[in-house]
Amino acid sequence: MILDGHVPAGPLEQKWDRHRNELALVNPANKRKFHIIVVGTGLAGASAAASLAELGYQVSAFCFHDSPRRAHSIAAQGGINAAKNYQNDGDSVWRLFYDTIKGGDFRSREANVYRLAQVSVNIIDQCVAQGVPFAREYGGLLANRSFGGAQVSRTFYARGQTGQQLLLGAYSALCRQIGLGQVKMYPRTEMLDLVVVEGHAKGIITRNLRTGEIQRHAADAVVLATGGYGNVFYLSTNAVNSNVTATYRAYKRGAFFANPCFTQIHPTCIPVSGDHQSKLTLMSESLRNDGRVWVPKKKGDTRPPDQIPEEERDYFLERMYPSYGNLAPRDIASRAAKRVCDEGRGVGPGGLGVYLDFSDAIRRLGIEVVRERYGNLFDMYREITDEDPYKVPMRIYPAVHYTMGGLWVDYNLMSNLPGLFVIGEANFSDHGANRLGASALMQGLADGYFILPYTIGDYLARSKQPRPDVDRPEFRDAEAAVRASIERLFGINGKHPVDVFHRELGKLLWDHCGMSRSEASLRHALQEIPKIRERFWKEARVTGGPEEINQALERAGRVADFLEFAELMCLDALERRESCGGHFREEFQTEDGEAQRDDENFCHVAAWEYRGPGEPPVRHIEPLRFEFVKLTTRSYK
Repeated sequence: MILDGHVPAGPLEQKWDRHRNELALVNPANKRKFHIIVVGTGLAGASAAASLAELGYQVSAFCFHDSPRRAHSIAAQGGINAAKNYQNDGDSVWRLFYDTIKGGDFRSREANVYRLAQVSVNIIDQCVAQGVPFAREYGGLLANRSFGGAQVSRTFYARGQTGQQLLLGAYSALCRQIGLGQVKMYPRTEMLDLVVVEGHAKGIITRNLRTGEIQRHAADAVVLATGGYGNVFYLSTNAVNSNVTATYRAYKRGAFFANPCFTQIHPTCIPVSGDHQSKLTLMSESLRNDGRVWVPKKKGDTRPPDQIPEEERDYFLERMYPSYGNLAPRDIASRAAKRVCDEGRGVGPGGLGVYLDFSDAIRRLGIEVVRERYGNLFDMYREITDEDPYKVPMRIYPAVHYTMGGLWVDYNLMSNLPGLFVIGEANFSDHGANRLGASALMQGLADGYFILPYTIGDYLARSKQPRPDVDRPEFRDAEAAVRASIERLFGINGKHPVDVFHRELGKLLWDHCGMSRSEASLRHALQEIPKIRERFWKEARVTGGPEEINQALERAGRVADFLEFAELMCLDALERRESCGGHFREEFQTEDGEAQRDDENFCHVAAWEYRGPGEPPVRHIEPLRFEFVKLTTRSYK
């Protein structure tokens, strides 16, 4: 099947404006008759729920935390991009668009990326109006700093708490609507299935995480804003509860899963310290503005950093990529760090680390300026490692951070299932094979505040599908399937906690489908994953009962989904016989070790269709057409 992204015709700069003018509208008096479900209340979900409620729709918002304030969006602390050009350094909507589409290695839809750059300027205005305390210059304008993959300063920030402050803004808007009665909030509630009625997404099945009650919810449309699936690797920078369950179960109900092999590895994370860990910690990419990355020139050099003279240090990013230096994009900086560690020049326990050194910045700017810019990040590093980054360089190493794959959506952010909209990290749409720093917050808020409120109205205005009753057979069958799945988990009655299998799966994926992959490693993973899954269903143990608070049950369901999803991920990586962005196939690289794309055969989105238990999924494609930019080999040298 050739998928149609429904990209509007016409000049790139005019596509979104013309499309908005052509979208069908819902009469304000009729909006209150429509009921919309929003699953997930991070930046994308909270902004969408608040905006839809403000328009007059009835909204039910679901969150598995006790509060939307716990959403993983707060972890994106470094900043948010917008093409405001306050610095007069040559930035523009076009340059943000081009940097983003180039950074994604030309594997994203041209029109979506341009729209993202366009609305970026509105996002900043909206957030300022909400009271988000962005940093300011002495003259009063908002301050900017640089991030990887760009040669201009377009990243707005609130010290090292940008994600948290933006989330507080969206959360405040959401709370206002909860207070007005336009949003009904369901905290501590997890979506466990999607209900499809006559081909349209019309509801969900949930479990109340406090009481265990299984509930049916019907609506006129369903929005998934449930984030990414990076925790399939077990160790990642994601919050421990981040998972794939909502999107994977929508996939099993007919939604296509696009580019699941596209995983972002972030270069500036605190290295793994042992088997005791359940997660990793990200140090913001903003640190690479002033920090210099280096390793000793000599292999096996274990001297403390202050005893290694300048001439014996290798500032490898500055050497390899002189144009961008320490601000090389994340995929390239990550692979460069892995390369020098593989050469035996890594630092710290196990040699899996490189230095991020602020001594030059402290000498140049003074310690107070550095403290003002990055103080909370330095404090966090010191608390975790017991090392003072003002005195000794930080040690960092790449780690799983973000997933560019997700459910396939068209230009309206609607999946191939009518009525199912997918926003933020949960969809595949805007970042291609690699996301530039400070663009995740931008996409989440663009989708929630400025795109979905327009496009979902078009579906509701044109759809002739009435809101179903929750007593329909489709709801009964979906609820029965959820109950059967829970009973099956309790019925295993094995002896190992589910984390044992999750950890094993994560290590297998990191080793064979991580920062680099090969045909041999992927085939090995595809052989091993079914074995882990088989043992899980024989040996896992889920304690407690179904009608109570039961985190063992919650985790078991998510791990069961990861064990199936991991196979899809490896299959996608195996079929994509090229290297692009975060997907690095060892067989496809240039002589100097850079990714080698195959535009002739793989300039497309790969979207997978579920065909039932035991059946191989079917791969569909959406060709990517570049009318306004020329496909070029990425170079940051």
